[in-house]
Amino acid sequence: MSEKIFKTIGRHYIVEASSCDPEIIGSVEKVQQILVRAAEAAGAQVWAISFSRFPPNGVSGVVVISASHISTHTWPENGYAALDIYTCGSDVDPEKAVFYAVEAFGASTSHITEITRGIDEGDAAYFHSFVTWEENFRKSREAERRKERTNGL
Repeated sequence: MSEKIFKTIGRHYIVEASSCDPEIIGSVEKVQQILVRAAEAAGAQVWAISFSRFPPNGVSGVVVISASHISTHTWPENGYAALDIYTCGSDVDPEKAVFYAVEAFGASTSHITEITRGIDEGDAAYFHSFVTWEENFRKSREAERRKERTNGL
């Protein structure tokens, strides 16, 4: 039996970040800085940046990167941030951008969907596949700190 080799064009992450720090996700400057650093953490070159406030106190923005884009829309009053990270090619690691941004937003949990885009079986009829999961952030960091304290004794 032969294995099929699939080529893909890109990976797209849709992220729901919950219990974020309202002070962080309500600041245009902080959100912009975090997403630029997320792009850099992923190994992408930043090409353009556009962020703004929307009523009553949310932030919307996009970082155009060498491999596509990173964007967000935040609701500080709900502690919620929606992230969209799409990269093409294999030179950038979008998952690093996801984890950097969600942790920097102070989220306790996130629901992440990874969509593999532009899958080609060699017939130029492109399709996608996806997988979804949840991540706990504060709980896992607290567990790591306890473990470090225990190992340090």
